[in-house]
Amino acid sequence: MSGVVGHRSNAIVELMRMPAEEHDETWLKEALQQAVMLELATIPPYSCGLWSIQEVDQGSDVSETILEIIFDEMSHMGLACNMLTTIGGFPRIANSEVVPKYPGPLPGGVQPELSVSLRGLSKQALDMYSRIERPDAPVVEVRETHTSIGAFYTAIREAFRSRPELIKGTRQVTRNMSASHGQGNDVVALRSLDDVEHALQIIKEQGEGTTVSPENPFPGETGELAHFYSFREIFHGRELIRVSDNPPRFDFQGAEIPMPLTFPMGTVPAGGWSKGGVPVSEGVQHDLDTFNRHYSSLLRFLEHAWHAEQSATATQMLSQAVGQMRRLQEPAQALMSTPLPDESGTTYGPEFLYVDEDP
Repeated sequence: MSGVVGHRSNAIVELMRMPAEEHDETWLKEALQQAVMLELATIPPYSCGLWSIQEVDQGSDVSETILEIIFDEMSHMGLACNMLTTIGGFPRIANSEVVPKYPGPLPGGVQPELSVSLRGLSKQALDMYSRIERPDAPVVEVRETHTSIGAFYTAIREAFRSRPELIKGTRQVTRNMSASHGQGNDVVALRSLDDVEHALQIIKEQGEGTTVSPENPFPGETGELAHFYSFREIFHGRELIRVSDNPPRFDFQGAEIPMPLTFPMGTVPAGGWSKGGVPVSEGVQHDLDTFNRHYSSLLRFLEHAWHAEQSATATQMLSQAVGQMRRLQEPAQALMSTPLPDESGTTYGPEFLYVDEDP
């Protein structure tokens, strides 16, 4: 790629407007960079929801569902990176122009009416999560259609089908994630069109389901739902069940799903708490800085992994990234335990700000 297209752009909208015959190597590299950014953009808001669940309800069905979805999104990002490197591209991840900024739109102009923010788990947050994952034609709660993330991945699949010779299998990073969650979630090498198509199917259907079923066809457990439907279940507080066979119809009429006890994390303002005019004590600033340093190191290790020429180096870099990810929860929950000074009853939370390495 000739340059870095920023997080706040209409790149995906513009790519989707181009006729299919122009979906060449340059188009595909730009589209896959946007796909990497899209997958990255989902992880911070979902993580805030997970970490806001208090210890008494950690391990509940709700917390386990959100954790599984985060694992899926991590693997989706890895697969998108492998798609880009298999055609000779280089993912840009650790760059202040690329890193998602909150509150704000999804990368590339997808769903421009949606503003994604960092906040604790709540009905409002769950509605935001499910709007991120909403299919073009959900099997329940049908609304006006729009161009979804899934439609974007369909265009990427068609571009690969028309130019399979671009697939070279270069700089493929792998990681076994099945031990953490389910099947179909490993980051695998993509060396053929079949490999790429299978990866795209996983990304689309784990998020949106199929056109006829809300179930994730790559489940860790029988009956596991795609992300959109899982979030809607938690939102409604009821399991989604089939209520009619002919025609098939689904509704949230199943067993109750209680909301867990959470820290009341407030919404992080643009640029972070202090830039949003919220007073920040020395202790809170320490936790914010600690979190942002680990998050930024995580992104740099990820970028190094997919830029590495040697597979051993890539594996080492990915392991370092995982180590940084594990360091995020402690400062995040320390912030979520600290009330804001405005007597609103809400608390601080992580900012997910990218900071450059110390010189």
